[in-house]
Amino acid sequence: MSVQPLHNSQVLIDREHNVVFQTYRRINVAIDRAEGMRIYDVDGRAYLDMLGGIAVNALGHSHPRIIEAIEHQIRRYMHVSNVFYQEPQVKLAEQLVAASGYPRVFFSNSGAESTDGALKMARRFGSASGRYDIIGFSGGFHGRTYGALSIMDKPLYKDGMGPFLPNTLVLPYNDVDALESRVDENTAAVMLEFVQGEGGIAEATQEFVDAIWRLKQQFGFLVIADEVQSGIGRTGDFFAFERYGVRPDIVTIAKAMGGGLPLGGILATEEAAALLEKGMHGTTYGGNPVACVAGSVVVDEVASSLMHHVREVGEYLHGRLRELHSAFPNHIREIRGRGCMQGIVLTMDAAPFIPKLLERGVIANATAGNVIRLVPPFIITRADIDELHAALTMVFSAE
Repeated sequence: MSVQPLHNSQVLIDREHNVVFQTYRRINVAIDRAEGMRIYDVDGRAYLDMLGGIAVNALGHSHPRIIEAIEHQIRRYMHVSNVFYQEPQVKLAEQLVAASGYPRVFFSNSGAESTDGALKMARRFGSASGRYDIIGFSGGFHGRTYGALSIMDKPLYKDGMGPFLPNTLVLPYNDVDALESRVDENTAAVMLEFVQGEGGIAEATQEFVDAIWRLKQQFGFLVIADEVQSGIGRTGDFFAFERYGVRPDIVTIAKAMGGGLPLGGILATEEAAALLEKGMHGTTYGGNPVACVAGSVVVDEVASSLMHHVREVGEYLHGRLRELHSAFPNHIREIRGRGCMQGIVLTMDAAPFIPKLLERGVIANATAGNVIRLVPPFIITRADIDELHAALTMVFSAE
């Protein structure tokens, strides 16, 4: 049975303004429904979704396997808490162990919660030897909890919110000299995104990563990889760090894994996982069975076939974006990223281009000031990319 759209988006927008905290800079679209690569507003207009719920909807919207799994699980039970053994959790954990090679999984609700759990593990690790410093890097984004904010440098998120956690610091990203001058025997952990999402799809250099591992060997600290946005196949590999030839001690995940439901996690080596003993860490909702069955579908689809597709369409997307770079050198400085995680770095502020794309039926967002971020569902096709190319061409041609 078809769903009849509601009408008059402005009525819904006005209602929201009257009752909800005004903390979001929303795209001026009131959603009615979504399917595949498309979002439909309450006025009946369709949009190509290149934002994917901010890197969440890996299989697109309303994927039939996810809906079937959720419906089946809801009829069995929706929540019983983590005092019980649950098949959906165990199955998803087994899939993640098989796909990642990490032997242990902890389930959370979000990327931010995964970050805080990983930081607790780092502090627990360091407490045995009196080392407490945890290092993050400029441009990074790890969530909005106090632990996450403490290792980030975003003034908008931090101004007036302090004081933050002690013994935390933020160093310049990809700056080997700054890294070598500050890492020492007091360092408990270093946390980084190998591809920064909020930071404008900036990638770590091999030199920088090699320096981290050289210092890790010298001082013995933990390395935490934030794969919340770049993980679960988004870059064409299961994790972005795989292309660097390294193996972090702890990996935080979320976003794409839940397929649209709140689900995060921490993957760890046996040694790192053993830092948290029974009762030291927990969550009421983490590993919710309904979210876990959705996650099982996502991991199965990604591991079995979608990563190859992501690599192929990612190359095509990168090529089409490079064509735009050549055609509009005054607008575009460079193209970054790979797979379904790419950014158009502009020579000017990116924010004004987002409503212009919206007018042409494309949803994206701006980040890091001058970057149009593209994190579409993994099911994106070449035809979708051509549609995006045409919309961008019209937008840049009109400037």
